[in-house]
Amino acid sequence: MTLEMWVILAVRVAGSLPVLRWAFAGAIIAILVDLSDLFLRAYLELGGVRNYQSFDKWCDQVYLALFLVVALRWEGPARAVAVALYLFRMAGFALFELTGERWVLMLFPNVFEFWFVFAAFTRHWWRSFSWRPRATALALAGATAAKLFHEYSLHVGRWFDSFTPKDVVAWLLGPFG
Repeated sequence: MTLEMWVILAVRVAGSLPVLRWAFAGAIIAILVDLSDLFLRAYLELGGVRNYQSFDKWCDQVYLALFLVVALRWEGPARAVAVALYLFRMAGFALFELTGERWVLMLFPNVFEFWFVFAAFTRHWWRSFSWRPRATALALAGATAAKLFHEYSLHVGRWFDSFTPKDVVAWLLGPFG
């Protein structure tokens, strides 16, 4: 691993830890920090990142495992669905590592991530949410649809592959840049 990869890994690990204290806010932080490697790669010059997609999926394992640790403290459908979705994604991760094919990630979308955020949200902000089968199924369907769109845009459509983080920063700054 290059020094750049070690720096990115350290940032990703540090950004994952808040979920252990604050499930919802920590999950949002971890997901935002997950995006930071795109910017770090663009601005650091410490040897580059080899095989970015694989490296990124390995780094993801840190926050996903910590999400699972938190989800195991939950009860009922929130916990059961989280564990099932985690195992599903791990199967997809293993298959992706074996094949190196990004379309595999579409077949095994990381619904666990979106489910965790939803469940953590309900535990903190929407305590009256009813975990009855219909409500749980609708929440799962929503998380699945959102994540499928996300995975498609990243790994099949590759809509963002042509944009660099520098392009995004320039666009965000617009007339202020």
